[in-house]
Amino acid sequence: MTHTHLFNNPRLQILTGALLVIVSWFFSWQPELNGESETIRILFFPLWLGYILVIDYLVWWRKGTSLLRRNWRAFLMLFVLSAPAWWFFEFLNTFTNNWIYLGKERFTDIEYAVLATVAFSTVIPAVFATAELASTFKWVREWSGGPVIRPTPRILNMFLATGIVMLAGIVLLPDNFFPCLWVAPYLILESINARLGYRSLFDYTKNGNWKPIVALGVGTLICGFFWELWNYYSYPKWIYHVPFVDFLHIFEMPILGYGGYIPFGFELFAMYHLVIGLTGYKHLNDYIEID
Repeated sequence: MTHTHLFNNPRLQILTGALLVIVSWFFSWQPELNGESETIRILFFPLWLGYILVIDYLVWWRKGTSLLRRNWRAFLMLFVLSAPAWWFFEFLNTFTNNWIYLGKERFTDIEYAVLATVAFSTVIPAVFATAELASTFKWVREWSGGPVIRPTPRILNMFLATGIVMLAGIVLLPDNFFPCLWVAPYLILESINARLGYRSLFDYTKNGNWKPIVALGVGTLICGFFWELWNYYSYPKWIYHVPFVDFLHIFEMPILGYGGYIPFGFELFAMYHLVIGLTGYKHLNDYIEID
C-alpha cells in the first residue's frame, strides 16, 4: 500500500486509528499482563498513534484540512521533533523530581531509552492535532479576544529575564520553583522567536486575538486528560510527587497540576517554530493552523 492510499483515505484512517486505540487500551489495562507481557511495553505508542489518527480525522471532517493532509512529510517530522522536546522536560525533571516512572527498573538502560523515545515521539503531534480540533469548537471560534500584548523590546526583555530566573530557580530551589518548569522554556523561546522574526504567539496577541492561545491551551488539556486516564491502570506508569498541591487527584495527577498542561502547549508551539526558523523551512511556518 502506498502512502497515497494510507494518507488520503479518511475511512481507512479512522478505522485504523480507532482499532489501535481500542486494542492498545484494552491490553494496557489488563492487570494480569502488566509487568509480565513483552507486549505491554510497547502499547503506549500504538495507543497514541491511534489517538492522533482519530483526532486528525475529526479535524479533517470538521474543517476540510488537517495536519496529515496538508503535508504528510511535515506530519511525520512532528514525531521526530517530539522525542527530543520531551527529553528536555525529562532533564528539567531531574531537578524537581515531580514525576517518576514505576516499572522503569524492568528495562535495561538501552531498552528504556529506546522505548521512551518512541513513546515521547507522539507528544507534539497529539497536542497540535488536538489544538487544531479545539480551534473548530464554536465557543473557541467566537472567543471575544483578550488584552493586546505586543513584542516590544521591553516585553521581550522581561520574558527572557523572567524565564532565565525561573530556570535558575528550578535548579537551585526546585521545591519552590517546580511550577516554572512549564513556564520558563516558553518565556525564553517566545522572546527568541519574536526577536528573530519567527512565528510566535505574539503574532496574535499584538492584535488582541487570543483564539489560538485558547485553542492551544484547551487542546493540551484534552491531551492531558487522556494521558492521565490511560496511564492510571497501566504498567509501567508514571506517578507524581508534587509539593504543596498533592491533593484532589484526578487519576494520578493532582487537580491543580492540570494547570501545567496549558503553558505546555505554548512551549511546544515555540519549540516547533524555533526549529522551523533555524532550519529555514519557511513553507512550514504556517503548518500549524490554530487561527
